[in-house]
Amino acid sequence: MRVFLDDERSTPAGWVRAYWPDEVIDLLGTGRVVELSLDHDLGNDERGTGYDVVLWIEEAVALHGFQPPLIRVHSANSSAREKMEAGIRSIERLVRERLVG
Repeated sequence: MRVFLDDERSTPAGWVRAYWPDEVIDLLGTGRVVELSLDHDLGNDERGTGYDVVLWIEEAVALHGFQPPLIRVHSANSSAREKMEAGIRSIERLVRERLVG
């Protein structure tokens, strides 16, 4: 399953739409997600952002051996994009360390 987190953009064909981080996390829990495309700003920061998904994945990889899907960022918020991409690099590093060590 490919999951597209966004509050405004049209969902690409073949992707499952999610509007909030908790929806994405629930889908990740099924073990069927192979790819994520994340927006950061979802219209209500109290409800969460795309970065919250990155943080959840990072923790799940570090503490529970979670195998993350391919993660992309499509946010137009440049500073948030950089923060999310740094989190994704951290996730990738954790996965590599687990494979080597």
